[in-house]
Amino acid sequence: MTVVKSILLFGVAAVFEIGGAWLIWQGVREHRGWIWVGAGVIALGAYGFVATLQPDANFGRILAAYGGVFVAGSLAWAMVADGFRPDRWDVTGALICLAGVAVIMYGPR
Repeated sequence: MTVVKSILLFGVAAVFEIGGAWLIWQGVREHRGWIWVGAGVIALGAYGFVATLQPDANFGRILAAYGGVFVAGSLAWAMVADGFRPDRWDVTGALICLAGVAVIMYGPR
């Protein structure tokens, strides 16, 4: 159950962090306005809180592993939100990152 909780928290964290960064990007780069930027700042703050809910108490381990989730999640977000089409190298890199997440977070200790 702890692994499932951890994976779900990584997913929620990714939505808040990637979504927040995307909202700020849209507000500034796409000139959608400060409401988008403000929503992005709130989402990024929520990401920071969600990360603290991970069952593992080691900040460095959580953030290191989350980096792999961020890589794969960013590509997935771009596909859905922006119509981005990853190539085989994008997909390969994301899978390598997710394998790193599994080793860092769920390897035997």
